[in-house]
Amino acid sequence: MRSQPIPDCQGSIARGWDFLRRFLAFLAALIATAAFSACRTRTPENADAAPYEKTLQPRLEELMRRQEIPGLAIAIVDDGRVVYEHGFGVMDLKRAREPVTPRSLFHMASITKTFVATSAMQLVEKGRMRLDAPITTYLPYFRMDDPRAAAITVQQLLTHTAGMPDVADYEWDRPQYDDGALERYVRSLAPLRLAFAPGERFQYSNIAYEILGDAVAKVSGAPFERCVRDGILVPLKMTDSTLLVKETTPAVMTWGHELDGQGRPFVSAVYPYNRAHTPSSNLHSNVLDMTRWAIANLDGGELGGVRIIERATRDRMWTAQRRIRADGPDERREAIGLSWFLGEHRGRRIVSHGGGDTGYVTDLVLVPEGRKAVVWMANVDWMSHDPITNAALDAVMGVGPAPIEAKRDAGRVLIAAYREGGLDAALARGEALRADRSGLYDADEGALNELGYFVLGEKKAEDAVRVFRKNTEMFPKSANAQDSLGEACEAMGDTACARAAYARAVELDPGLRHAADALAALR
Repeated sequence: MRSQPIPDCQGSIARGWDFLRRFLAFLAALIATAAFSACRTRTPENADAAPYEKTLQPRLEELMRRQEIPGLAIAIVDDGRVVYEHGFGVMDLKRAREPVTPRSLFHMASITKTFVATSAMQLVEKGRMRLDAPITTYLPYFRMDDPRAAAITVQQLLTHTAGMPDVADYEWDRPQYDDGALERYVRSLAPLRLAFAPGERFQYSNIAYEILGDAVAKVSGAPFERCVRDGILVPLKMTDSTLLVKETTPAVMTWGHELDGQGRPFVSAVYPYNRAHTPSSNLHSNVLDMTRWAIANLDGGELGGVRIIERATRDRMWTAQRRIRADGPDERREAIGLSWFLGEHRGRRIVSHGGGDTGYVTDLVLVPEGRKAVVWMANVDWMSHDPITNAALDAVMGVGPAPIEAKRDAGRVLIAAYREGGLDAALARGEALRADRSGLYDADEGALNELGYFVLGEKKAEDAVRVFRKNTEMFPKSANAQDSLGEACEAMGDTACARAAYARAVELDPGLRHAADALAALR
């Protein structure tokens, strides 16, 4: 069958699409609710699903019980076909009789960035955007309090090498819903400075993708959400997915969960949505739609005879642009392509992007060899991606998965304890978690580091110095702990403390560029 071109982002889709989409989504929700009346849903019985029901599913059920995860959905693709899909648990703890199904919608968080990049590359294919062009070519009003910002290119934003800082407050508790929210946010960046010179190194930044999304919108002449809808979601028949929370069907929407200071799950007070941050975070989707996204990318940008990007463009997006140092426990991230992270699992090449926001964690991993993929999403924010993903990858590669040894992010509990009882309560809770022998928590240096940056974000530099200093005492060989202490000392105005911390960080790890740059600046 001859591939069909996608419609232009400016709106060749029929005007009646919105009404039809909402009606079909509502009808699908009614069908899904009726079909999945039990709290634990079943995958349709077939030979393809049987191996996963026998090996992977019991592991996930045990993880759900041990970690008190309210809801999780997962799907697996093998040889370009969906072979397993399953929903576990409930939509949220306040709706304990409403089960998660493969149709349940989750906040996808940073997986949204792969859609931003694809939208940008569609414009590149049409000759309307260039990767090497300064972003000011498309956003003349983009400014920062740093002359180097004028040199930032589209490609540097796509690869997190523009020197952009990251978002300090997503304002989930003060969401914006209007068409102008994204441009207002980009204009609000004027007082900020770059973290380093554009192109110098990799540093993950959500701000970079807000800027990219605004550029896609301005070049296309339509709101960013419409560009993704018309250029990707509609052609791929991802009928339940949307970037606009008001377009979702409440009957199939999950809600996020967090941990309190004692480690007890509770329903998040906010849903992570703000239209100012749509390009970095705001896709709402389910495992069924996300398998269509996975297969389209595995098959070179085409699904069902509809092509959204050329195969050569897909290959370019999957080509390493910069080697990176893995962030935290996510060891599979070895290089960055155009939005996609590149690495290996058991000697096979993988292409991936994960996500995490208040109350949610998600992951999508593609294995080009064998056209395999894993996608899952959970309505909690206290787990890392790798344990579940690695078990699912092992299953689809024919390696029987071992028990899933996922641990809770202790930093989430420490932040909750800080909010509830102050710094002393949080530090005491940290001591208790380190002494805990249940294996439930990951109370390494990252937990105190997470608490320290939260406190620093609350503009309490002295408290942050206490936290980071405690971390350096607990982990004296950690360069990152010393680097963080240097940042807090700088924020407090203690340059002698900052110099000493940065110097120690460089001594422990000469390759830690942030500490080296900060030390040079102080000198």
